[in-house]
Amino acid sequence: MMTFLSHYGYGVLFILSFLASTIIPLGSEWLLVAMVIKGFDPVLSVSTATAGNTLGACTTYGIGAYGSAWVIRKLLRFDELSRKRAEMFYAKFGAWSLLFSWLPIVGDPLCLAGGLLRIHFGVFLLLVFVGKLIRYGLLAVLVM
Repeated sequence: MMTFLSHYGYGVLFILSFLASTIIPLGSEWLLVAMVIKGFDPVLSVSTATAGNTLGACTTYGIGAYGSAWVIRKLLRFDELSRKRAEMFYAKFGAWSLLFSWLPIVGDPLCLAGGLLRIHFGVFLLLVFVGKLIRYGLLAVLVM
């Protein structure tokens, strides 16, 4: 396992982090923690996980912004009630809520709603990136 990680660890971490931030229910934290514990560069590990997770969130944003209503409603099960709830959440907390896009269960819908509501992409990207960087950074610091 260590040989595999030494050769492909950062690539696997990127892909897993990317997929974990899309509609696929995966987690990438365990691999980041394992890599830091095993002596991988914590800065590179955090950067890799943050980049993958942020790009995955951008994919989810894109599905919200440009995906067909059928895909969003039927395939993702994001119905009108969910959309209204997301709109109310954004109305109450604004785009700042995207800082919490790293949270399990609510993170992906926040990114999808950001796209549906056409939150300015630069604002979306900055807030999502900062939230995910803080999360991965704290995880790495806690296990070092």
